[in-house]
Amino acid sequence: MKGLTKEQLVARALEEGFVKVGVCRPDAVPEAAGRLRAFLAEERHGQMGWMAEREEWRGSAAALWPEARSVIMLAEAYTPEVDPMAGLAERDRGVISVYAQGKDYHDLVKRRLKRLGRWLVEATGCEIKVFVDTAPVMEKPLAQAAGLGWQGKHTNLLARDLGNWVFLGAIFTTLELEPDAPEVSHCGSCTACLDICPTKAFPAPYQLDARRCISYLTIEHRGTVDTKLRALMGNRIYGCDDCLAVCPWNKFAVAAREIGYQPKHGLPELAELAALDDAGFRARFAGSPIKRIGRDRFVRNVLYAIGNSGLPELVPVAAGLVEDGDPAVADAARWAVERLKGE
Repeated sequence: MKGLTKEQLVARALEEGFVKVGVCRPDAVPEAAGRLRAFLAEERHGQMGWMAEREEWRGSAAALWPEARSVIMLAEAYTPEVDPMAGLAERDRGVISVYAQGKDYHDLVKRRLKRLGRWLVEATGCEIKVFVDTAPVMEKPLAQAAGLGWQGKHTNLLARDLGNWVFLGAIFTTLELEPDAPEVSHCGSCTACLDICPTKAFPAPYQLDARRCISYLTIEHRGTVDTKLRALMGNRIYGCDDCLAVCPWNKFAVAAREIGYQPKHGLPELAELAALDDAGFRARFAGSPIKRIGRDRFVRNVLYAIGNSGLPELVPVAAGLVEDGDPAVADAARWAVERLKGE
């Protein structure tokens, strides 16, 4: 690197708040395209049509930006301070995935990436593009190729020195950087993440059927959810952390440095959330990734949680929404009332 060593790059990335950095070539994961093609062919992406629309770019980082010569992969920790599964027993409250309890990680990670990228451009004169989960980039395979960790049997990235509570960011650059050695799986015979899944969303180790995943169902899936699956969602109203939380490698997880990832509130009451109108929803979740799914999908999830709560005192809350203007919300309200009444 002109006027810059790789050690300086790593040091600067750590100064910015990242916990690990690695480098790979854009073409380092040639098998990714085939895996993606098979995933789409089996329709395991559900309603996420954007995965198929940009299949060529998603399957090959080299196709996304042909001028890129290196991909810098970075990990940022958001490790929770308390057991994320403890809230599953509080049936009158909704459980929100750890990553969405604070500020939107897209904004926080991208801000750090841009600062690091500007420094890199000023030091070398290179060109860059930065990505945080909003472009057709397969971050997890690239992160494994860059030596950050490996995709576990739950398909998420984990590492022996990080656990699996990490966000990933990528800097594509025209610089020729020395690639790091790729990581290999260290899951061994452990199946804790597969066994814990409430909806059995893993057809096999290292494979995910998004159509059964609670994170997909509560965030990406539009309309009504299959009654057999909604009954398994418990009080999870946005995302699911079960497979992450049980990973034994989390005993080596590093603490989150960004205060913005800390929860803004405790576990919210289901009755309070069910009463949100559109304006109230947008105000409550301003600056949160939750905001992007909209009031209707969110309240639908809340009503599923109410139906699973076993608390008869929540019947009036659900009954008040059986005539809601959104068909999925109204359906969820009727289901919740019937379930709580034992009908």
